[in-house]
Amino acid sequence: MRIAVVHGPNLNLLGVREPDVYGTATLDDVNHALAGLADELGAVVEPFQSNSQGAILDFLAEVRGRVEGVVVNPAGLGHTSVALLDGLLATAKPFVEVHLSNPASRERFRRHSYLTPAAVGVVAGFGVDSYLAALHCLVNHLRRQRGADPGETPPGRG
Repeated sequence: MRIAVVHGPNLNLLGVREPDVYGTATLDDVNHALAGLADELGAVVEPFQSNSQGAILDFLAEVRGRVEGVVVNPAGLGHTSVALLDGLLATAKPFVEVHLSNPASRERFRRHSYLTPAAVGVVAGFGVDSYLAALHCLVNHLRRQRGADPGETPPGRG
């Protein structure tokens, strides 16, 4: 099972940008933690980060044939981008929206996301654990869609 992980604008600055809001983990730390969990779950993650909406849309178009789902931290694009929503919908894959902080507890403009109504789910407010929970839940969701027990050990594991 292959899962795309999209990190939106400014997430390349994790660990140095507003650590009181976003924590001290770097993007490399996040990707390493995701790869470790994916391995435990019998999955593979394909991470991508860009500050450019166009590059993110190109990535989504490129991976649509090789991934089964998407974990996406849209960052500020979630509040502003119908194009990102359209790009995710064009993959025809389920996606989980992730936020390190809790947008509902922040500025009013952060409380709306164009992605949320189309997402399988949203995980927010738990820092890096938000990404891990999103990956775990998406893998379970995909297994249920296949008719597999989400708790069963992947082939070749255990």
